[in-house]
Amino acid sequence: MNQTNHPDLTSAQTCKLLDLADYQTGSIVSRTLITKPNGNVTFFAFDKGQSLSEHTAPFDALVNIIEGEAEIVIAGQPFNVKIGEMIIMPTNQPHAVKAVKRFKMLLTMIRG
Repeated sequence: MNQTNHPDLTSAQTCKLLDLADYQTGSIVSRTLITKPNGNVTFFAFDKGQSLSEHTAPFDALVNIIEGEAEIVIAGQPFNVKIGEMIIMPTNQPHAVKAVKRFKMLLTMIRG
């Protein structure tokens, strides 16, 4: 996974979500937007067929699909999540993410 942090993104400006990261062939690109003690917000661009294997997180996470379509499996149950939809990945529930087609998502993780 390629991670980018861009110092040019400041808190008092507008931007287009789709422009936060470009797709890279055969890769997942991530861009951290906010990192705070109580949570973080990260933008991802998944190329078709790319995936994050099953794992757990000690915090709730909210996924917003900005473009494309993903299969998100939570505790063994698959969900097809499409543009304009969101899903909550609950604390300590095993989950995995796969790009059905290229997709971009905003991940908000809340600690606490």
